[in-house]
Amino acid sequence: MTRFSTVFFSICLLLVANAGFACDYPSNRATIPDGATAAKEDLLAAQRDVKAYLAELITYRECIVEEEKLARLAMEDLAPEVEQQREEILNKKYNASVEDEERVAAAFNSAVQDYNKQKK
Repeated sequence: MTRFSTVFFSICLLLVANAGFACDYPSNRATIPDGATAAKEDLLAAQRDVKAYLAELITYRECIVEEEKLARLAMEDLAPEVEQQREEILNKKYNASVEDEERVAAAFNSAVQDYNKQKK
């Protein structure tokens, strides 16, 4: 019964801790134009938006790592299975943001390459 209580308390603390932090996933406001038809100004505007979004993703990752550190400090006697679950959740959030960053950067780079092809 004490093991169940520890796991239950840890899950409750996790839910309460998450409600108190503001690590919201940033929304992608970058619109990447078709490089084959875009004007240079459109690509420059997209570049600014992409850079801002990528910076927000970095801030998000820093936030979730710090949030997890603080949550673990607040917990005592964390059961190994709960600790492993928390680590898996953190890794999934972190990796999803890295994948999103790579996807957006690749799309922008592709648009730039298409733009450069049309200018040759």
